[in-house]
Amino acid sequence: MSKIDILIGFVIGILASLLGSFLFIKFFTAFDFMAGVESMKAEGKLGKLITLGSILDLVAFGILLKLNKDIMARGVVLAVIIITIITLFA
Repeated sequence: MSKIDILIGFVIGILASLLGSFLFIKFFTAFDFMAGVESMKAEGKLGKLITLGSILDLVAFGILLKLNKDIMARGVVLAVIIITIITLFA
């Protein structure tokens, strides 16, 4: 088990979540990214935004499994777990 592969998967998972959140704010709100995040936080919907952004992690996970990159896929799952814990306590 290579720690570098897990780290790469973790970074892919974090970036996929950020991209998903960015795309959601861009297409479904009238705000730019930072104003959208602040607005969602003020309304108490930041957790829902992060959840919708994590949908792209499913896509990344599926692609990595299809390419037989199981260790990187574990990194993506680790990223989702860390994002969940941060969202719960923030």
